[in-house]
Amino acid sequence: MSCVRLIVKNVEQLVQVCCNKEQFKSGQQQDDVALLERRPDGVGCCIAVDNDGYIVDVGYDDQILPKYSSDTIVDGKNCSLIPGLVDSHTHPVFGGDRCFEFDMKMKGATYLDIHKQGGGIYYTVRETAKAPFSDLLANFEQRLQNMRDCGTTLVECKTGYGLDYETELKMLRVIDCIRKNNKNVDLVVNFLGAHAIPEGMNAEQGVESVIKNMKLIKEQVPDLKVDFVDVFCETGVYDVNQSTRILLEGKKIFNAGINFHGDELTALGAGEMAKKIGAKAVSHLEYLDSNGIKAMASANIVAIMCPTTAYLLKLKNPPVRQMITSGVPVAVATDFNPNAYCYSLPMAMNLAVVNFGMTLNEALVATTINAAFALNKSNSFGSLEKGKVGDMILLNTNHWKHIIYEFGDIRKLIKCVIKRGSIF
Repeated sequence: MSCVRLIVKNVEQLVQVCCNKEQFKSGQQQDDVALLERRPDGVGCCIAVDNDGYIVDVGYDDQILPKYSSDTIVDGKNCSLIPGLVDSHTHPVFGGDRCFEFDMKMKGATYLDIHKQGGGIYYTVRETAKAPFSDLLANFEQRLQNMRDCGTTLVECKTGYGLDYETELKMLRVIDCIRKNNKNVDLVVNFLGAHAIPEGMNAEQGVESVIKNMKLIKEQVPDLKVDFVDVFCETGVYDVNQSTRILLEGKKIFNAGINFHGDELTALGAGEMAKKIGAKAVSHLEYLDSNGIKAMASANIVAIMCPTTAYLLKLKNPPVRQMITSGVPVAVATDFNPNAYCYSLPMAMNLAVVNFGMTLNEALVATTINAAFALNKSNSFGSLEKGKVGDMILLNTNHWKHIIYEFGDIRKLIKCVIKRGSIF
C-alpha cells in the first residue's frame, strides 16, 4: 500500500472534465464534461494525490482505498469535486482603485469626461508608479488569496500599469516574488508594457519605448520569468502593424508566447492577425468577425472571453456561439483589474452563461482545460487526470453545476480548495 498526501473519498460527483488527455475542447466537445458519479451500489468516487502534489489515481472507493493510505483523508459525502479553476486573463498588480470612476460612469460620464478629470488607465499608472513595492506585494498577495478562496488555483498575471521601464520592472518583480514564495496559487506571467500609449508620446514613439523597455528588462534582469507578451491592439492605441511589431519583438526577446487584447471596441482583424503571428490566445473579441473566427478555429487559437468587462462597460456581446460552433476553443476569465473588480471566476461563468449564451458545461470547460491551454499549461492543469497537478475544489453540493447556478458569494458553497494536495 502506497502512502500519499491526500485521499478524497465517498464523493457524489467527481468532475474530471477530460479523461483522455485532451489538451483542449472545441465545437461540440466543449459541451462534453467527463465525470464519475456515485454508483448504483452506493460506492462513491475517489481520488488520490501523491506527496509531490500530483494525481496518482482517479476512480471509485473500492478501486483506490485498498491501494493507498494517507494521514489526510477527506470524506466527500454529499459533495462534488471539480478541477481547480484557471483564470486566463487578469491585471492584479496595481496601486489605488477606481471606485470614484465607476460612480461617474454610472452617472453617465464618458471615457473622455473621466480622462479629463484624471481618471482612466493613466490614473492607475500614476498610482502604481508611486506605490511602494511592499504595498503592491501585499495587495497582490491578498488579491490572489481572494481568487483562491473563490476556487482559482492558476492565474495569468499581466503587467501594464507601468508603461515605463522602472514601473514595469517593479511589477514583474512583485509577480516574481509571489511566484517563487507563495504556494497558494500558480502564476503565469504576461508582459503588457503596451497596455496604453505613454503620456506625452504618439503611438510610434510608444512602440519604440515598449521595445526598448523589454530589451532593458531582459538585459538587466535576465532571470525574470515572462511567459507571454501582450498588447492592447485597438483603435486609438496600437494598430495591427504596431501591435504585430511589439508582439514579435517581445516573443523574440523573452522567448515567450503571444496572448493579447484584440477587437474589444472596434474590428481590426485580431483573429487573422493572431493566426499570422502564431498567437496562443486573444482576449475580449467583441468585434471579431467571421473571417477572424475561421482563422482562429483553423489554428486552435483560444478566444478568452471577459464577461465581467463586457457587463460593466456595457459592451456588445462577443459572437461566442459562432465561435464555439465554428470550432474555436473558448475560455472565460475574470479580467480582474481596477475597472472590473471581480475576483470570482464562478461569477464570470454565470455571466458567460446568461449573457453570452454558453451552456454550463461549456463554461466549466472554459475555466479549466481551455483556460489552461490558453496558458500552455493543459499538460498539467485543467482536469482531474492521472499525472496532473492535484488542484481541485470540493463543493458542498451533490451536483457541481451549483458553482455557476448560485450567483453571488460562492465561497459559502466551497467546502475547501485543494492546491497540490494541500487543503485550504
